[in-house]
Amino acid sequence: MNVKSISRTVGLILLITGIFQLFPLLIAVIDHEPRNILAYIESLCLILLVGSALLLFSRGGNRMFSAQEGFAATGLSWIFMSAFGALPFFLSGQIPSYVDAFFEMVSGFTTTGASILTDVEALSRCNLFWRSFSHWLGGMGVLVFLLAVVPGARKNGGTGIYLMRAESPGPSVDKLTPHLRQTAMILYGIYILLTALCIGCLLLGGMPVFDSFCIAFGTAGTGGFAIKNSSMGGYSYFLQTVVTVFMFLFGVNFSLYYMLLLRKFKAVFKNEELRLYFGIAAGSIVLIAINISRMYNTVYESVHHAAFQVVSIMTTTGYGTVDFEQWPAFSKAILLSLMFIGASAGSTGGGLKVSRVLLLMKSIRRTIRKALHPRRVQPVYMDGRAVSEEVCDNVNAYLAIYCVILVLSFAIISVDGFSIGTNFSAVASCFNNIGPGFELVGATQNFSIYSDLSKIILSLDMLLGRLEIFPLLLLLSPDTWSRRRLLFAINLHG
Repeated sequence: MNVKSISRTVGLILLITGIFQLFPLLIAVIDHEPRNILAYIESLCLILLVGSALLLFSRGGNRMFSAQEGFAATGLSWIFMSAFGALPFFLSGQIPSYVDAFFEMVSGFTTTGASILTDVEALSRCNLFWRSFSHWLGGMGVLVFLLAVVPGARKNGGTGIYLMRAESPGPSVDKLTPHLRQTAMILYGIYILLTALCIGCLLLGGMPVFDSFCIAFGTAGTGGFAIKNSSMGGYSYFLQTVVTVFMFLFGVNFSLYYMLLLRKFKAVFKNEELRLYFGIAAGSIVLIAINISRMYNTVYESVHHAAFQVVSIMTTTGYGTVDFEQWPAFSKAILLSLMFIGASAGSTGGGLKVSRVLLLMKSIRRTIRKALHPRRVQPVYMDGRAVSEEVCDNVNAYLAIYCVILVLSFAIISVDGFSIGTNFSAVASCFNNIGPGFELVGATQNFSIYSDLSKIILSLDMLLGRLEIFPLLLLLSPDTWSRRRLLFAINLHG
């Protein structure tokens, strides 16, 4: 393994993380908060020290990357930027436990939104901003930003292609342009434009400037860190509707927006994943609205809250307007199902992804048909094209590994002694990068009840969920798992 090449990538990511910490530092200066100013300065000094040391170590090394180096650099980059990104919370004393601060930061960068904070509004504005900004950075991916703007990061024998595929925050490179830098810039261009539109609409609705930026960051990254204890419940119905619309938009495959720019409208409207994504959301909204209609005074209120919560959970954002823990069991069962389905591949959302669910459904149908007609060739088609057997096999493998990690994590955190519903929804929420679960980790609760061991396990679940499991497999068993097959499976995410 090329250690120096990995070291260079991690060092660059750390320095970029430090640059982004200048924004909350500026807010701390404006608000005249000496302790927070000192915390961010100390954090920046440590980041500069470690980042520079990693870059010095990498000097003179071979920068050639393989898939294994790409996955290792990606995984380590996310761990390092979470570990150092947590420092301001810890050094300022606003989150006294480093494990808690690390959990909060992993939750931010992985766009999960699970929190250990019992009183969000007690945080200073600079830490609230950094917490929300981490969602925006993690939504499209810091490594994609690195490939777009840092000279040399996208060159050298495939370094860029492996980093982008390993992080998988958006469409795979092959679906946009043959030039890596142009692809990364297109992704970030679309991302920034949609974020700016979201901020503009929130400002037009009367939301304060600071709130608009923080809420938009959480919406764009489909993360869900709120800056108020009531999440989105304290804002007007208009502002809640704006967030609903943009959460849905950020849950769409970003390659479809690029196709719209190219005026390939028919291809967009014929996209099977988009139609299923829309169908699942619409069907869930109707069913839940009917189920909760007796709890609200008007049909509009029922549909409004149902739409917000369905889109929030399905896109794995995690914002809330009401305490859905009080909803009937049928509605909560639908929300639990949406936790696993997730958003579209190539979006900022988490979960299994609608494309995988679609392929699994098609594979099940093919299996049934083959049982009835054994000699008949039964290819699986998606968007009018045959899907290779390798992709179908690896989707099944992904699901199996997904279930194994889910069960193991559930077993470990169950040592803390909480109910099955609490523990299962906590793991499902973290692994699918959603945020709120049910019962003791529901919409109005938090994850502070868990022990440090459980918080570390749940943090790892968030990282594995965001990085799509496969980097871990390649690192642990590079000879057992075919790299080529793994890349096929990872490309499905994009």
